[in-house]
Amino acid sequence: MARLRVGVLISGRGSNLEALIAACSAEAHPAEIALVISSRAEAPGLGIAAAAGIPAVVIPHLDRRAFAVEAQRRLCEHRVELVCLAGFMRILDANFVEAWRDRMVNIHPSLLPCFRGLHAQRQALAAGVRFAGCTVHFVRPELDCGPIVAQAVVPVHSDDDEARLSERILKAEHRLYPLTVRLIAEGRV
Repeated sequence: MARLRVGVLISGRGSNLEALIAACSAEAHPAEIALVISSRAEAPGLGIAAAAGIPAVVIPHLDRRAFAVEAQRRLCEHRVELVCLAGFMRILDANFVEAWRDRMVNIHPSLLPCFRGLHAQRQALAAGVRFAGCTVHFVRPELDCGPIVAQAVVPVHSDDDEARLSERILKAEHRLYPLTVRLIAEGRV
């Protein structure tokens, strides 16, 4: 059976990309990383892709539409079937998002629908919640508003600061994102 071809969009360090690559490198995994696209030439995640032998390109985010056109071309060129946003810190063109409707997922460091947007961990601490976590959701034009695919819960400790909570949530992301890609590839989502 053919493996699901995944394209990963990044902007930064690439820790979720690394988790996806590690999971997909297993022969029995139903997905493979076919392409990495970065919005930043200096993103450390590009080195992770290169070390794994995965094609990677940089598309400077000059404007949303230009990025979308070039990203679409590259994704099609590599026969990508699912797009994963992994630390991709740009708002995407609405037409691009709609073109990938229910075939593009994002991971967000909160239990959506709570704490959308930037600094979700800070928002969680300020709200005094007892549990935080991460969410994988299908992408829609509205920020962090798509249908939820999977979530992982992380307890908030009384001595947590933003850095400690972020670190625990990131570890949960590294487990949840590969699992979710597997579920999608197996047709269970």
